[in-house]
Amino acid sequence: MTTVVYILAGIVVIIVILAVIAPKSYDVNRKIIVHKSAPVVFEYLKYLKNQDNWSPWGKRDPNMKKEFEGSDGEIGAISKWEGNKDVGSGEQEITRIVENEVIETELRFLKPWKSRSDAYLKVNEVVAGGTEITWGFSGKNKFPVSIMMLFMNMDKAVGKDFEEGLASLKDILENS
Repeated sequence: MTTVVYILAGIVVIIVILAVIAPKSYDVNRKIIVHKSAPVVFEYLKYLKNQDNWSPWGKRDPNMKKEFEGSDGEIGAISKWEGNKDVGSGEQEITRIVENEVIETELRFLKPWKSRSDAYLKVNEVVAGGTEITWGFSGKNKFPVSIMMLFMNMDKAVGKDFEEGLASLKDILENS
């Protein structure tokens, strides 16, 4: 019986140590330069419906069900999706817009597991006619998910998707 108590105490100690050292937050982003002015880029980016044209996740499920609420391109607009196992289901709501600078949204994932993240698209005119776009998301890792993050790299898991999406976005903006 004493051995079982020691084993259980050891497991608890390990879980506590892992919880203490586990990352409590994440911020993943990628950047690209597009040869269009910031106002032109921003006008395109602020509409949730336009994300369907360049998002890598839309390509993973062409039969994804989409629904929109509110006035697209304005605070409070919501894009909802329900897709296959590769894209899951959830919704994205525009929470803040600073004209020609940033669009912030809240991502609420429902499947395959519930989570919430803050996403953003930032534009910065870097040269005449050239705009840097930063696409990213950030959030908090709550226990016990935080322990899983010791073994999973969010940057590697999502970074390539951001790069793919930004490359598609660049192609769309520069060829329109």
